[in-house]
Amino acid sequence: MAKLVMEYLEETVKKYPDKAAYIDKDRTLTFSETRQEALHIAGSLVRRQLFKMPVAVYLEKSVECIPAMLGIAYSGNFYTILDTQMPETRIRHILSVLEPAVILTDRTHKDAVDAISGDASVLIYEDAQESAFNEEEILSVMNRILPTDVLYVLFTSGSTGTAKGVVTPHRAVVDYVDAATDVFHFTDKDVMGNEAPLYFVMSLLDVYSTLRNGSTTCIIPCLYFSFPALLMRFLAEQKVTVLYWVPSELVVLANLKALKLSDLSSVRMVMFGGEIMPIKQLNMWREALPQAVFINQYGPTETTDGGSYFFIDREFPENAKLPIGKPFRNYDFMVLDENGRRVTRSEDGAGELCVRSNSLTYGYYRNPELTDRVFTQNPLNSCYEEKIYHTGDLVQYNERGELIFIGRKDFQIKYMGQRIELGDIEANVSAVKGVEENCCVYNEVRKRIVLFYTGQAEESFLSEELKKMLPAYMIPGRRVRLDSMPHNLNGKIDRAELKKRAADL
Repeated sequence: MAKLVMEYLEETVKKYPDKAAYIDKDRTLTFSETRQEALHIAGSLVRRQLFKMPVAVYLEKSVECIPAMLGIAYSGNFYTILDTQMPETRIRHILSVLEPAVILTDRTHKDAVDAISGDASVLIYEDAQESAFNEEEILSVMNRILPTDVLYVLFTSGSTGTAKGVVTPHRAVVDYVDAATDVFHFTDKDVMGNEAPLYFVMSLLDVYSTLRNGSTTCIIPCLYFSFPALLMRFLAEQKVTVLYWVPSELVVLANLKALKLSDLSSVRMVMFGGEIMPIKQLNMWREALPQAVFINQYGPTETTDGGSYFFIDREFPENAKLPIGKPFRNYDFMVLDENGRRVTRSEDGAGELCVRSNSLTYGYYRNPELTDRVFTQNPLNSCYEEKIYHTGDLVQYNERGELIFIGRKDFQIKYMGQRIELGDIEANVSAVKGVEENCCVYNEVRKRIVLFYTGQAEESFLSEELKKMLPAYMIPGRRVRLDSMPHNLNGKIDRAELKKRAADL
């Protein structure tokens, strides 16, 4: 049984050396090619005598990202994936927190990386592939790696206007992938249709279940999601069997009536997570793919994406919320009320969902204060140290004993599969010249972030400035300039009033 993610590949390459492992629009990598390219990367890092150090990966979403990630892991270091489309200010912040020893990129992006690399050295992917490596030396390094060593640091949004890095060990990923494989019965016959960016936690199930089970992952280009006919044809041509996508993408395709543009009879399973899946569009998918099983997954980045699953086994009214299901075998859910007491029945009302698991992450990179705030001692255990993660999600049991997601404890939202804190957006808006006050609220019906602001900044200018500062998924869909900002009796911005106004936008 694997203890490190590289051991998945070591076992699978013996069984299926020439089988397609990762496919994008330009290349196909077999398992043996994936391993070979990963070892070239590892050799370049081992020669630099790096161990347990951060390495940033600055590449387009492509098959090359996989050997990059694995090569870093083979060398005993840990990776952070950067989005080449991220605003430079965000990338610079991530790099300032991470302080990578090396930034791995390709020749195409060398100039861009040179401008932001700082004290980090730069490793060119193509140069690494042309250099020799000592396999025995790499495997010797691999023997020093523990399951508790860090595999990656994934940066998510923070409420202070900065990104926070979630630190995840090998053990957490292996335990989650093993548990998910047992539940979903992944095999070497499966073809995963990867939608999630490789810097987003939902992608890890595509990447690492393929390594474990000898299946294939098709890395779908982002551009295809703007052209539904092209996307549907790609899924049909590749005979994709498993989709694990954010609901927003599923909803768009359903609304555009794209599901009948190609033959999707190969799809046996459609999973979704990261945000709420609307019943109306879910029913469109179920009607179009009657052969497929549909599954609602729940799990924050801090629990390595995994957590629970719910097989859609009955009809739901269009105004209903899907249950988040039962925990995977290596997870325990605890619903705690405001006094730290366990909620066990529907009549007990809502409580915060807390998680106890072997797949808990280590918290936030170089941020012990925030880590201590949400990774705490289990209040139900006073006998020995036992950490739990406070998700900040409010849940409640229904009459069937199933957990239903109610909402966030704070102003955090889930949009386009990403966890976004509105304070993150507000902090960046405040930095724009000509903005005096601002407040973001979320229109639940239209699935739209609405920004209200006061000041002299024109909406068009504000829009252009935000594009430089925020990822596309965090830019408010509507921006409204007010003559004055409403305040409540405490002198605070009246968010409730703005929420009412946003309902009409």
